Amino acid sequence: MSLELEHYCPDCDDDRVFYRAASTTLHLGTKVKWHCPDCDYGFVQVNGEVDTSEA
Repeated sequence: MSLELEHYCPDCDDDRVFYRAASTTLHLGTKVKWHCPDCDYGFVQVNGEVDTSEA
């Protein structure tokens, strides 16, 4: 799994390269926490399908 992810950051109002802050395996799949290095914004993805980031 990648350590970086290009994603839109609503706090920076631009696309940023997010870094994987944590990862764990659940019964639903793999849970990954991503954080923007330029601000405090972060989001979680579960199995690459569930995404808690702001649209």
